[in-house]
Amino acid sequence: MALLVQKFGGTSVGSISKIQHVADKVISAREQGHDVVVVVSAMSGETNRLIDLAKEISTAPPPRELDVLVSTGEQVTIALLSMALIEKGHSACSYTGTQISLLTDDVHGKARIRSINSERILTDVKKGCVVVVAGFQGVTDEGHITTLGRGGSDTSAVAVAAAINADECQIYTDVKGVYTTDPRIEPKARLLKKITFEEMLEMASLGSKVLQIRAVEFAGKHNVPLRVLSTFEEGEGTLINYDEEGGMEQALISGIAFNRDEAQITITGVPDKPGIAFQILGPIAKANIEVDMIVQNVAGDETTDFTFTVHRNDYDRSLEILKKHAVELQAEDVSGDDTIVKVSMVGVGMRSHAGIASKMFEVLSKESINIRMISTSEIKISVIIDEKYLELAVRALHSAFDLEEPSPQNEENSLSET
Repeated sequence: MALLVQKFGGTSVGSISKIQHVADKVISAREQGHDVVVVVSAMSGETNRLIDLAKEISTAPPPRELDVLVSTGEQVTIALLSMALIEKGHSACSYTGTQISLLTDDVHGKARIRSINSERILTDVKKGCVVVVAGFQGVTDEGHITTLGRGGSDTSAVAVAAAINADECQIYTDVKGVYTTDPRIEPKARLLKKITFEEMLEMASLGSKVLQIRAVEFAGKHNVPLRVLSTFEEGEGTLINYDEEGGMEQALISGIAFNRDEAQITITGVPDKPGIAFQILGPIAKANIEVDMIVQNVAGDETTDFTFTVHRNDYDRSLEILKKHAVELQAEDVSGDDTIVKVSMVGVGMRSHAGIASKMFEVLSKESINIRMISTSEIKISVIIDEKYLELAVRALHSAFDLEEPSPQNEENSLSET
């Protein structure tokens, strides 16, 4: 018997029939002897509908009022799911973020969680009630409704799990779990049985859409075991926790992530002198543009070329800013390219194995894929390549590092050898 937090996203509760299905899954867990707290998102498309309504009134809706509006989406879902559970003969009670005192800061639209009062939740759980909590929302000390930003329901679920000391936080979605890479790119992608917080955090930051970065960070900080499962297919999904075995049998590479939202800016021929990097990136930072990868190449004529990447949505603005500063920087030229992608390999096994980077570069070289930029960490290697080579690169690396789902015949051979 365990205390579980189950979170269901918008696609999982997108219709009355799906809400009924979610109720059945919750009841199944209860019949197995588990206590269950449920966190839900708004029905799919509902948040966008509410935002569109606001924009019919105002081109720039006041953030406080927008939070009041969009938070109603989750309120609809918690009531409907509670009704479904009660109709099926199970005690249930719905709560908004305000009702469980999910306290946040006062940054409307992207608030951060400060604390949760777990007393009300645990009291109902002890009475045998299924507690259904609205994700994505909270309240300030002054009583103002806030929202946590897109995907905030994942973070809500993890925060609730941490507050009530749940045994596991289960994130139900429309995929079976975390794969070695996107199955839409590589059909042979393998479902991972487990992955570490570190690896999942890297994969989420590098483009994997399975979990929100903030949710993974929160889970790692508070040591909340996460499990990603499918709402619509049975299976054990993927468990995300700490590497308790110390990496002794850890695979070299756990997965390959990629990000299409990259753009590259290059400023050439600037003087090679102290402070030049700040002179280039200072105006970019002031414009609230985040920089990802950076490469600086020093030439023999006391000049340097400086290249960095930004989100593709910030590409035009970044180019415009640097072109305005080109004369001041004494730059020969400012150029860019928004037809690039970032491909990354992630795995805690990299820490104890040499030659991963060289093998990656060899694989790409054999496919005639040019590497523009390289970035590494203890458990990650990222490269920037031309967008047209994305699928080829992912498939080649996936095969070269033996990440594919083994065929039944290969599994039998492997078993017979042991």
